[in-house]
Amino acid sequence: MAETPTCSCGANEPKRIIFPCAGQANVGQLTNLAALQLTEEGYGNIACVALLAIGTETLIANAKNVDEVVILDGCPMLCAKKIADAQGVTVAQHLVMTELGITKGPSKNYTDDDIEKIVSACWGGEGKKKKVVAKPSKKTVGPDSGCGCGDSC
Repeated sequence: MAETPTCSCGANEPKRIIFPCAGQANVGQLTNLAALQLTEEGYGNIACVALLAIGTETLIANAKNVDEVVILDGCPMLCAKKIADAQGVTVAQHLVMTELGITKGPSKNYTDDDIEKIVSACWGGEGKKKKVVAKPSKKTVGPDSGCGCGDSC
């Protein structure tokens, strides 16, 4: 069986919606700038977290039907993540700017390097939920198995 060829046009990329918190501090403003750049680069499409917050039905439906929802929060308040959770939107990737080493400050206190750090973190898959795989336990059956019940387990 022949392999399906891949293309470089982005058609095989996951469909993503990017919700930046767009808060007033520098880290919030950076989420918006990074989401714009990620959209321009073809990583996904920026969407308005305020529209998500007010329960815009078409946006919620779209967010529930894409391959991945990406949340960019500026700080530990996690406003955008809380909004997504409140609307029942599953988040595949969640990045917090202060956890990337960017210090929260006045709204214009950022550099192009800060934007690139966020964009690179998204492309690199940082903030993706890690799937926890339970290791199979070696369970001995019988009264000496160590379960403590005294029965033949």
